[in-house]
Amino acid sequence: MNWLLRGSAVPVVGVLLLASLPSAALATDTPEQIALMASACANCHGTDGRLAGNIPALAGVSADQLEAKLLAFKHDEEVAATIMDRIAKGFSDAELAALASHFAAIDPAGEATLATTTGQQE
Repeated sequence: MNWLLRGSAVPVVGVLLLASLPSAALATDTPEQIALMASACANCHGTDGRLAGNIPALAGVSADQLEAKLLAFKHDEEVAATIMDRIAKGFSDAELAALASHFAAIDPAGEATLATTTGQQE
């Protein structure tokens, strides 16, 4: 029984150590990780941030403008928010900046290219 407890403690300790890392310590700057974070935006803003309608499209908006808006949502400085104030609080400032850059690089009228999903030129 003692070996069973010791064996099961290893994964638990590993998970606790990972959970204790600050989010900045986790690599969030790879294109794949940024694209994964951006997929959380697809339900409301459409695939690649290109939704047309009442919810603003994100594709092609300047990174500075998007980042400022996301930070305003996060810090309760934007009163016209529906759910964005709560969503933005789930990301670090660096993650919001990365998301802003990701959506700014997408051509709002075109197809998603390898450059927008991996940061490389085709």
